[in-house]
Amino acid sequence: MAPPSLRICLAGSGGGHVRQLLDLEPFWAGSDCFFVTEDTALGQSIAANHDTCFVPHVALGQARLGAPFRMLRAAIRNMTRSAAIILRKRPDIIVTTGAGSVFFTILWGRLAGAKIVAIDSFARFTGPSTFARMVGPLAHIRIAQSAEAARQWGALCFDPFRLLEEKRPEKEALLFATVGATLPFDRLTQMVAQAKSNGDIPEKVLAQVGTGGIRPEGMETVETLSFDAMKQMLRDADIVVCHGGTGSLITALREGCRVIAVPRRFDRGEHYDDHQSEITRAFADRGLIAVIDRDEDFGATLNAVRAREPIAATTDPSELIAYLSKLVAGWESDSLEPAAKQAA
Repeated sequence: MAPPSLRICLAGSGGGHVRQLLDLEPFWAGSDCFFVTEDTALGQSIAANHDTCFVPHVALGQARLGAPFRMLRAAIRNMTRSAAIILRKRPDIIVTTGAGSVFFTILWGRLAGAKIVAIDSFARFTGPSTFARMVGPLAHIRIAQSAEAARQWGALCFDPFRLLEEKRPEKEALLFATVGATLPFDRLTQMVAQAKSNGDIPEKVLAQVGTGGIRPEGMETVETLSFDAMKQMLRDADIVVCHGGTGSLITALREGCRVIAVPRRFDRGEHYDDHQSEITRAFADRGLIAVIDRDEDFGATLNAVRAREPIAATTDPSELIAYLSKLVAGWESDSLEPAAKQAA
């Protein structure tokens, strides 16, 4: 008799967190699974093809940025919505890549008896994230993606980072600027607009500015793009200017783009902490991207990235996929044991 199919919940906040779950598709494809994520353009793309439940955006950083009551209201909505999802869906396993928006999904799932597999972001090179520290006590399995983060978190380590040797796709004379899926980033958008106005960008420019983001004259802008449209833009673009989110960085590097990153900063009210500075610094140390923070450096940085050979890189989660597949197969076998003993 074939083992029962355990129901798997794939839980990740908008942007790079849920993209990492998509990279694990060989593990979850064909299984009884569903996603829990935020209602972003990427979330809608996932919902078009997979069973998907949306939860409100919530993060501890909202309080750090001076909006504790907004965070509290969002947390209450998220908590009740997450409880309803767990009660209705009854997952046996929750595989999560973070962050705050899926905390209550994990908490309720654990209380309901689900096995929890917590995978911290591969962008956490020097130590575990705040989210990882919060969910660590709830997790049956902890997985980090750098040796130092694994050591500090008491986790298994699967380092997915790989350089690519394939020839990069044919590129257009196009600069694509993207602020990511979750929040506007007007400083980045204005930086690109000013450089275009100054004549530093002869290429065609398309900027994805986020919902409610500024839309300067003199260049083409859109608020959001579907995941497929975003991937096509990255295939076409020679230069990509993006925030320091892991999803944007890796997707651009996979397509062999020349990448300039502008990390969001906490002291400017652009993000909940300074983890994007850590991420971009680690990528720059590997020689993969250029990082800027001041408008006056943008023109010189553009000239520098045009002059150097682009480097393509990706994350290869094949070892992690194999481990997860084996892990779930073992849990499925364990779930057979009571029935087997009763039959005997």
